[in-house]
Amino acid sequence: MPSVADGPICSGAVNTGSRLGKAMAEASGSREATLPMGSEEREFLDQSTYFQKQLSTILQPGVNKFSLRMFGSTKGVAAEQERVKSFGVWIIHPYSDFRFYWDLIMLFLMMGNLVILPWGITFSEDQNTVPWMIFNMASDTLFLIDLILNFRTGILEGDNTHIILDPQVIRRRYLQGWFLVDFISSIPVDYIFLAVDLEARVESAEVYRTARALRIVRFTKILSLLRLLRLSRLIRYIHQWEEMFHMTYDLASAVIRIVNLIGMMLLLCHWDGCLQFLVPMLQDFPSNCWVSKNNMANASWDVQYSYALFMAMSHMLCIGYGAQAPERLTDVWLTMISMIIGATCYAMFLGHATNLVQSLDASHRQYQEKYKQVEQYMSFQKLPADMRQRIHDYYEHRFQGKMFDEDSILGELSDQLKEDIVSYNCRGLVSNMPLFSSADPHFVTVLLTKLRFEVFLPGDTIIREGTLGRKMYFIQHGCVTIITLDTKEKILSDGCYFGEICLLTHGRRTATVRADTYCRLYSLSVDSFNEVLEEHPAMRRAFEDVAGEHLAQMEQSPTSDSTLL
Repeated sequence: MPSVADGPICSGAVNTGSRLGKAMAEASGSREATLPMGSEEREFLDQSTYFQKQLSTILQPGVNKFSLRMFGSTKGVAAEQERVKSFGVWIIHPYSDFRFYWDLIMLFLMMGNLVILPWGITFSEDQNTVPWMIFNMASDTLFLIDLILNFRTGILEGDNTHIILDPQVIRRRYLQGWFLVDFISSIPVDYIFLAVDLEARVESAEVYRTARALRIVRFTKILSLLRLLRLSRLIRYIHQWEEMFHMTYDLASAVIRIVNLIGMMLLLCHWDGCLQFLVPMLQDFPSNCWVSKNNMANASWDVQYSYALFMAMSHMLCIGYGAQAPERLTDVWLTMISMIIGATCYAMFLGHATNLVQSLDASHRQYQEKYKQVEQYMSFQKLPADMRQRIHDYYEHRFQGKMFDEDSILGELSDQLKEDIVSYNCRGLVSNMPLFSSADPHFVTVLLTKLRFEVFLPGDTIIREGTLGRKMYFIQHGCVTIITLDTKEKILSDGCYFGEICLLTHGRRTATVRADTYCRLYSLSVDSFNEVLEEHPAMRRAFEDVAGEHLAQMEQSPTSDSTLL
């Protein structure tokens, strides 16, 4: 009996125990899960989160004058930062601080490489020294890192209005663009070739090994020249910085382009000088080459470089053949290549220099072109000499040797900027005119924006008696004479104005105004006059009161100095 009953009892006990153990394990696990995280783990997570935030910050566009110019405001920069975060991957923004300083480092590194590498390949006796290998390996490593970073850097669109941040688009465009050139210039092909050939050189016979080693050295020097393809990166970086600084059409851009061109010419002279010595060296200095004829095969590197650079510059500037004319076929071809490169650089330099000279004073050049057309017109119409002289005097005093499309320039500006410029240009007129000194500043500003500058020569008739009044005039500089019906004269000078009464009465001119000197006046048309006075009725009443006083004076005393103009 007991044996029969023991089975079910033990089975239930086991099941109950297993369930109890499982429940205790779950409870223990839940308690462990609810236990607070250790201080070390929390500190580690906080540090990792902090470093991620810092890295994300330096990869995003910063608030600087370049990003503000691109995105318009701080709010626009913040929106661009959120757009970078929305991709969820590490993307380097081209306007980020990290990319700016990285490009600056790479720029100086490329300049150093493009100068040092040709010299080292040509004039260094042993390229396997520790300093030389460290320099090459460090440069290759940084260029490979830059190659990788280019896959994660945003790309400016052609019109510089949008930045591509999609990693797939960036990768596709870079692979289709400059990737191959950058990759070839970053791989240390010469060191790889030497490492592969090392075993074969050790196993070869002594004589064969020596001859083979010489050929390998020459071949590695040629392979080292692949690093000079980094010149394409330098040109791209300089062009990218010009676009970032928006130096496209101004004088600073022209100066920088000429400096870049001069630097490029000096770099090509340096390369050509190294090439002039490298080719004979690869041929074991034949007896009829210029190095052997000048006994410089065993000279110090500074003497060799100086003579090679002298020959290169002589060829590129087309002023001679250096120490002597070339005799060997390779020297002839090198000379021709140097002359072609030099002539091309000379033509480019002349073009950039001409653009620079023209951009120095574009307004004066525009004035000269305009006046040439005027001279041709006067000659075609066969105008008399005195009239030609008056036209010449008018252009000299009206434009003073410079011509601007002022209406177009001011039309592109905001209203506030336009008002500030006009107020500054007419500050002398405002200070000399009592009417403006006591008037509402807003009225003065609006009135100045309606004025049109005019110039009259001595003897010119500004207003003719009996004509309809269409303008009033403000005298900035010069003297005019008002001639009435009874030939009575009145002289007005700087700070005076005339012609306003006819604009109020819509009558005809009752006097003639003649310029006595070269006069610089500002005119206000009747439409602009009425438009301004509609906005300022108080000034209309002031003008009407002045006009009424002048009319009363004329009715009381016909010989009064007041004149209805």
